[in-house]
Amino acid sequence: MTTEGFWPGEAPAVEQEHAEEREAPVAEPLGWPQRQVERAEAEHDAEPEPAVEPEAEPEASAVTEPAVEAEAEPEPDVEELESESEAEVAEVATAVHVPGELDIPDGVAVLEGSPSGAERTVGVVVSRFNGEISNRLLESALEALQEAGVPEERITVMPVPGAFELPIGAMALAKTRRYSCIVALGCVVRGETAHFDYVAGEAASGIQLAGLETGVPVAFGVLTVNTAEQAEARVDRAADAARAALEMADLFAQVREQAKPG
Repeated sequence: MTTEGFWPGEAPAVEQEHAEEREAPVAEPLGWPQRQVERAEAEHDAEPEPAVEPEAEPEASAVTEPAVEAEAEPEPDVEELESESEAEVAEVATAVHVPGELDIPDGVAVLEGSPSGAERTVGVVVSRFNGEISNRLLESALEALQEAGVPEERITVMPVPGAFELPIGAMALAKTRRYSCIVALGCVVRGETAHFDYVAGEAASGIQLAGLETGVPVAFGVLTVNTAEQAEARVDRAADAARAALEMADLFAQVREQAKPG
């Protein structure tokens, strides 16, 4: 028997390979149900557990955080609103001019005019618009001038179309230098448009400008009211304007007298 180059007791390489093949595990036939069940359980245990997905956070729009939401304004108390309205009405109703006279210290030189019509010549410019009120304003002013001692022949009345024309009429009379003072009379009633604001504002500023540019006192006797009823209740303001014009005329005469040299 030939050993073919390997020591006694050593198996040839081919035999070793066959031995390894014999020792390899033999696949169990499919017909063994017990084995299949055990293998399936083993595979199930070996499989990694599926990852648990995190729960989706609720959308911000779906959940309303009370801390994030702006705090709702409390509903106004009806009783408080009523009390505030009553207080405002009471304040408007009691809004009157504060009485009292100036208290000028002794030893101070004082120049004060007097609403005296002696030797005064007065020009009255009056608006024809809202004629019913304008007529009553003119009557009130003429009565005040006569009571102050202004003769009728020293009074000149100039009618103009409306309150917007009062400034230029007053300017024309004042520039003649024939009048000691001018009284501007008219009535502007608020309407549904901004026309009231333009007319009333321009009348006031223009009448003041006439006095500033000429140096002749021009009294503002224009009613600027919301309703005709308010105008009727204020027609006596024309008399106040006439007396104010006379007082300023007397005051200006004193200033000119003091300004004379010597």
